[in-house]
Amino acid sequence: MQHGSSYFSRSYEEARHRFVLAAKPLATQFQSYVIEPAGRHGEALATDVALIGPTDAERLLVMTSATHGVEGFCGSGCQLALLDDAAMLERARRAGVALLLVHAINPYGFSWLARTNEDNVDLNRNDQSFDGRPLPQNPGYAGIHDLLLPAEWPATPANAAQINAYIAEHGREAFAQVVTRGQYTHADGLFYGGTHLTASLLNLRHILQQHGSRSKHIGWIDVHTGLGPRGHGEKIYAGRRDAAAVARARQWWGSDIAVPYEGSSASADITGQLAGLIYQTCPDAQHTPMALEFGTVPFVAMIEALRGRNWLLAHPEADDAKRDAILNATLQAFYCNAADWHGMILGQSRVAVLQALSGLQEA
Repeated sequence: MQHGSSYFSRSYEEARHRFVLAAKPLATQFQSYVIEPAGRHGEALATDVALIGPTDAERLLVMTSATHGVEGFCGSGCQLALLDDAAMLERARRAGVALLLVHAINPYGFSWLARTNEDNVDLNRNDQSFDGRPLPQNPGYAGIHDLLLPAEWPATPANAAQINAYIAEHGREAFAQVVTRGQYTHADGLFYGGTHLTASLLNLRHILQQHGSRSKHIGWIDVHTGLGPRGHGEKIYAGRRDAAAVARARQWWGSDIAVPYEGSSASADITGQLAGLIYQTCPDAQHTPMALEFGTVPFVAMIEALRGRNWLLAHPEADDAKRDAILNATLQAFYCNAADWHGMILGQSRVAVLQALSGLQEA
């Protein structure tokens, strides 16, 4: 295997090239799902999918990256390390577990250094019915939307004072919940869930149906970054409210599995997360999904970066210097280009894969 930092790429284009090069020779099946528009440097954007193992395997481990675009620098590195881990690939083969690696669910955000897709949609808030029934409500968001997206950037001291006053009145936890829970009313806002299923989720639905519908036991590791202490991988149960599934996740990955709906996670208890697609596409399987969230910067710095990125979306006329500063701040909020961080990520990711393989083998 290579040195840890060598698995992490400098751009979406490089990450995609390396994934295709590493995955194709190992894959039983390989497919690419191209989306519009083009990438930041004019490159084609696609979600690339490699199935390694039997097409009719009863046990399947899914590993996904870039649900939140810019977070793909981390997830892609984990996938490239797995592809280079001959011992782990052999262990999966012996356990009768097929591996489904989905690289860059949100290639637009990966390329353009955004957490959201080409329509500012957060894919982990987008799995809703959109059939006329009421969408999840987050009434508190409307009251702070204009504070989060000010007319000027960087935000003025007066804007910062207003946000601090809100936090002082309502509490930091309430502020975090209102901002991150997801909202469906402000298309230019933070954590926006959209008005219809995105192309990326439609692609993922097809991918899961094609490769998972014959499986009886499915594990899923969706790699994220942003929340929590720097380098720590919080293991977040990402499935339905199912006590048996939570118990199974804890048996696989440890008793420190965080459960958002129990209030034990750094993540808000959200709806519309894309892991819900597995229940629609593979209804007869036993599902054990986990989001592996690696910490980067403090929460306040992360939200500040997202505010700047959404401001840039609303101000395409911004000069190059301001644009570059905002994009760089977004990248730094969701990816730490440092050897120690890389090492922590790869070590924890490898353990999570090993634990999932063991759990699936015993299922």
